[in-house]
Amino acid sequence: MKAFQTLCLLSLALSTEAHLANADGDDPYLWLEEIDGIRSMNWVTEQNQRSSTELQSDNRYSDVEKQMRQIILAQDRTPFGAYRHGSIYNFWQDPGHVKGIWRRTSYEAYKKANPDWETLLDIDRLNDVESTNWVYRGANCLAPAYERCLLTLSPGGKDAAVIREFDIRTKDFVPGGFVVPEAKSDIAWVNENTVLIATNFGANTMTKSGYPFILKLWRRGQPLAEAQEVFRGTPDDVGLGVSSDLTTGKKWITISRNLSFFESEVWQWSEENGLQRYPFPTQSQFQGVFQGHALAILRQNWAVGNRVFPNGSLVSWKVGTNASDTELVFEPTPRTSIQSVHWTQEAVYLTILDHVQGKLLRGTHNAEGWHLEGLAFPDHGVIHVQSADPQSDLTLIQFEDFITPPTLYELNVAAGPDGSVPKILKQEPRRFNSDGLIITQQEALSRDGTRVPYFVIRKNGIAMDSSHPTLLYGYGGFEVSQTPFYLSTWGKVWLEQGGVVAIANIRGGGEFGPAWHQAAMKEKRQNAFDDFIATSEDLILSGVTSPRHLAIMGGSNGGLLVGSVFVQRPDLFQAVVCQVPLLDMLRYHHLLAGASWMEEYGNPDDPVMRQVIEKYSPYQNLKKDAHYPHVLFTTSTRDDRVHPGHARKMAAKMQEYGHVFRYFENVNGGHGGAADLEEKIRVNSLTFTFLFQELFK
Repeated sequence: MKAFQTLCLLSLALSTEAHLANADGDDPYLWLEEIDGIRSMNWVTEQNQRSSTELQSDNRYSDVEKQMRQIILAQDRTPFGAYRHGSIYNFWQDPGHVKGIWRRTSYEAYKKANPDWETLLDIDRLNDVESTNWVYRGANCLAPAYERCLLTLSPGGKDAAVIREFDIRTKDFVPGGFVVPEAKSDIAWVNENTVLIATNFGANTMTKSGYPFILKLWRRGQPLAEAQEVFRGTPDDVGLGVSSDLTTGKKWITISRNLSFFESEVWQWSEENGLQRYPFPTQSQFQGVFQGHALAILRQNWAVGNRVFPNGSLVSWKVGTNASDTELVFEPTPRTSIQSVHWTQEAVYLTILDHVQGKLLRGTHNAEGWHLEGLAFPDHGVIHVQSADPQSDLTLIQFEDFITPPTLYELNVAAGPDGSVPKILKQEPRRFNSDGLIITQQEALSRDGTRVPYFVIRKNGIAMDSSHPTLLYGYGGFEVSQTPFYLSTWGKVWLEQGGVVAIANIRGGGEFGPAWHQAAMKEKRQNAFDDFIATSEDLILSGVTSPRHLAIMGGSNGGLLVGSVFVQRPDLFQAVVCQVPLLDMLRYHHLLAGASWMEEYGNPDDPVMRQVIEKYSPYQNLKKDAHYPHVLFTTSTRDDRVHPGHARKMAAKMQEYGHVFRYFENVNGGHGGAADLEEKIRVNSLTFTFLFQELFK
């Protein structure tokens, strides 16, 4: 289910003329929703040329671009990867491989400073041979040997992708192997000759959100049209997800019927026994099965027998027993939350946020129940499990904070007593001068009295004279936490020049668990905006910055955040960076994957929710006679997750009203905004040149 929820942040096919014809007729910029229309693309080209010229002609652009290039293309980057069957698998991009190479090395070689890598697939070369623009999206390899893989290749960076079977031994695609045409698909191995596939099977097989709702069993050599149906949802669902764990003696194959974005029925399936539903409530996040224990994070209180498991807890159920046998693994406090769950052959690893700072717990199970122990890592950062091998007890763990480069630790309890102590394996080089920089954690008081934490990264001892150019970043949605991350390029181009960075942990995110997220859903959406406004005001009141020197940035749902906030409180900001945003919230559910997000935002066709959404939707609330901060919109033509029409229409309306804005739409890139490293360098360089123009005058 986790994999499908990630996919649900993806989108569906392009808008059509028929759809546009049925849209509201009072929107003068509806034509900009026609993604590849001649008129709309002429408008995009004009805006791109204007904005690129204005930004690239600034003498600071070349310096920013040079610094971005040195860091993003650095050859001494740490090659993080996944451990499988004695090897580390890594996807690598550099100046000679801008689309990237998929490669591997032995684990023993990986421990060395400069391991020898074996190239499995060169995407740049593949693109030359096939005259296309593939973007690598990952590999699903068949356990336990990991020699046959299902590769996901996206044309131009879209979320809709092609799946092709690849043989690592021959380093080539399998002749006559499994191939899934371009679609929003989910696929899982059953065995070497069989997969489960949810995809676009033709008319009436996709949900209103644009995802498949039919799952079929597909055998090697069989036409996809003849695959056997094993599960069916409904067109009103968000979609279906499927996953398999074949690393242990027993196959664990899971089907998730996603009723809405946060509600799922989870089923175990096998050819022998058919379907068995797991007992967890629909408001939970299924994690997988460890040693026969199905694990789930609850998004609501769950009463089982005479016991109530609290919202946000991790629980386990021994497959095949009564639901009343469910056990508690971890119960969070009001200021802690579970961020991820992984497992090896012998233990479960939980990454936890404790007041937005990372912790790692190791859990084991015996006849007495679950036992958790904390593992020692530095304070004030975040922990990610890079790789946990279910066929051994090897775990690779990454730690970083805003000024500490990512550090990779090895943990291997099976290696003996010393293996239970995290050991540094690799560390990313420093990319900027962090001497004299400090990280502080502040709290702002939101409109309703809620205390909202935020981080500030700045030089120590600066005068609190309100003069410091400050970039405030936020997201606030879908239970996604804004955790510490190494600032890398931001540190080089911004902090070294005396700029300040602030990261807001507003409601809508997952920093304090499901309740923190639910406090900004649907009719409570304004809470996220109020939290961000309060953070901005606190930065100003503390003397760090002033409206003249404050910029805000956010992407996707964060684009909605900064779009709503600058329209509501234009007096607080000088500049706004609004990336791949949602902005027309009265039509978002008709555009691409928007229908899948109605549990987050509400349905604009519901009269009650429409009144709520109308109050904050940026596109509808933009005024001609207001004085707004200057805005940079960035998006992608090939973004099939959030429709580029959101940014296009907002920019066109600002243009009509005479407000100052810049606009850049990358033709490729999907929702990430860039399909390769060169595109990433360009978009980032344009963005920070804009910020320098606005805040460093």
